[in-house]
Amino acid sequence: MASTEVETVSTTADKAKLALSAALVVAALAGFYLMAKQGQIAQWGVLILGLVAAVVVFAISEAGKQFIAFGRDSVREVKKVVWPERKEAIQITLYVFGFVVVMALFLWLTDKALEWVFYDLILGWKK
Repeated sequence: MASTEVETVSTTADKAKLALSAALVVAALAGFYLMAKQGQIAQWGVLILGLVAAVVVFAISEAGKQFIAFGRDSVREVKKVVWPERKEAIQITLYVFGFVVVMALFLWLTDKALEWVFYDLILGWKK
């Protein structure tokens, strides 16, 4: 049996980058509320700049690089998917709707049959 172990190496510098990124997000939010008297442009400017700085710091960390690589791999895999043509998608949708209608009728008939058996035949409760 071959064991595949995933090793995560996290350096102090990488942890510091993640902490700095989180601190920048908090600072951006605090700055947004503290700049209320300066006007909306200043508020939004501080928020956007702080969030952009946090994203940049996160992107240069090892976790950020792994996240970006995961995103690229995901996009590459989605491009490999063969999507159905419009006609086929409509046919499958109609099959699903038809099946739902048939199942709804079946469950309704089963419910009414059981109601008749239990309430009318066994218990004798006439409505």
